[in-house]
Amino acid sequence: MSPATIFTIQLVLGYVPWLLILGTYVLPKLKSMDHFQVQRAIATLHSFRFFGLVFILPGVVGPDLPAGFAPSAAYGDFITGVLAMVALQAVRVRPLFWLFVVAFNVVGTADLIINYYHGVQLGLPDRAGALAAAYWVPILYVPALMITHVLAFYLLARPQPKTAEIIAGGLAS
Repeated sequence: MSPATIFTIQLVLGYVPWLLILGTYVLPKLKSMDHFQVQRAIATLHSFRFFGLVFILPGVVGPDLPAGFAPSAAYGDFITGVLAMVALQAVRVRPLFWLFVVAFNVVGTADLIINYYHGVQLGLPDRAGALAAAYWVPILYVPALMITHVLAFYLLARPQPKTAEIIAGGLAS
């Protein structure tokens, strides 16, 4: 099999175990939580996206990593992680928290989509080995990030149950 085929298979299959984990373990727990707490948990996961700076760290990625891929992937992740951290710091001011939840999810989703696009355009699947020690990031980490962005948008689009709104309103006071 070619490196591009192996990379593509691993990239696609990276979503399968995360979706199984989500369906089996995470969703049952999240159903017992209000939207605020779920978004807080998602923000906590995304606060680790500073790790994307690894794409511009010499010695971690190979010298053959397409130059147009690394900065976009690194800084898009970094900005998303900072926005998620700011959301977590703003939990006491609910409107500000929700603003940063939307911001990190919009920026983070756009970042992942742009990186998929750039990766394909720059031939990254053919040179996947150039990811070197960062190879696991798109295979294991990115699917979890994308799935949680989709979950976050789904929850943002759904109205909260009345009891959750009353509780959230009472806590904000």
